[in-house]
Amino acid sequence: MERDVASPNNFAKQQATTEAEILARRVFFHDFLHRLRGQPNDLLPFDAVNRLRPKGEHYLGLRTIEVDKIVGSVDRYGDFDEHFLPKEPYTIERWTRLREAQLEGTEFPPIEVYQVGDAYFVKDGNHRTALAKVQGQHYIDAYVIELEVPVDLSPEDTLRDVILKGEYAHFLERTKLSQLRPDHEPILFSKAGRYDVLAEHVRTHQYFMGLNQKRHVTWEEAVTDWYDHLYSPTVREIREQNLLKDFPGRTEADLYLWVSDHRYYLSQALGHDVGAEKAIISAQRTAPKGPLSRALEWVSGLFRRRRPQMG
Repeated sequence: MERDVASPNNFAKQQATTEAEILARRVFFHDFLHRLRGQPNDLLPFDAVNRLRPKGEHYLGLRTIEVDKIVGSVDRYGDFDEHFLPKEPYTIERWTRLREAQLEGTEFPPIEVYQVGDAYFVKDGNHRTALAKVQGQHYIDAYVIELEVPVDLSPEDTLRDVILKGEYAHFLERTKLSQLRPDHEPILFSKAGRYDVLAEHVRTHQYFMGLNQKRHVTWEEAVTDWYDHLYSPTVREIREQNLLKDFPGRTEADLYLWVSDHRYYLSQALGHDVGAEKAIISAQRTAPKGPLSRALEWVSGLFRRRRPQMG
């Protein structure tokens, strides 16, 4: 644990106090800009990692890790801003004492962190981490505990990203896609709530596979058939055609699901399944001219070439 260090060295104390005053102004300015832009200015809470459905953990021992990849805290995330700078008076005071001790030559013990993907959460040593951040330190020694999660985090991820990846982890758990297709391409959406819709699409695909083949189709069969013959080929074509350039902020999964959604709503309105090709032709007729219309024209050609069985 961090310990208080009293210093008789006036220079160290004055220097640390001066730096703390500069730091306080810097933190205030950062917070003001975030508020002005309506952006959050907090560390990632470690509790959010539970959304990723961790399967276990194992101790990696003492490692040298990158300071920039430390993005959250286990229990002190409210005391620091998103840059891991102390934003409360008592955290700045604590930082000042540590900085004073550092100037006097004190060496600090390694911090303790959880590793989640490529990101780290501080278990012990929050103020030491803040000190390293302010000093522009690139690396720090840490005792590392790695969590096993189905979807990794990156240091750039926000709380919104964690929520989306949590939904993705749940989707993988429900579909068993990671076990059935270990090398599957990541399926990422731009907004929450879409994985539940996608899981229903897989279940509907299972139903229509059973009707077409006149037998019981297992969930595992439906998932692999859906991924191999519907989702994956479509995504490959999306990449080859570079369609996402016309849809800023959207993902390949967004575009794939939009076409499927249109088919569902049209079928509901007509009282029977219209099939993929008719759904896309209908969407082409009703969509305004522009990038979406061009995308629909391409997808229509794709389905005419493949004519996949689809639920």
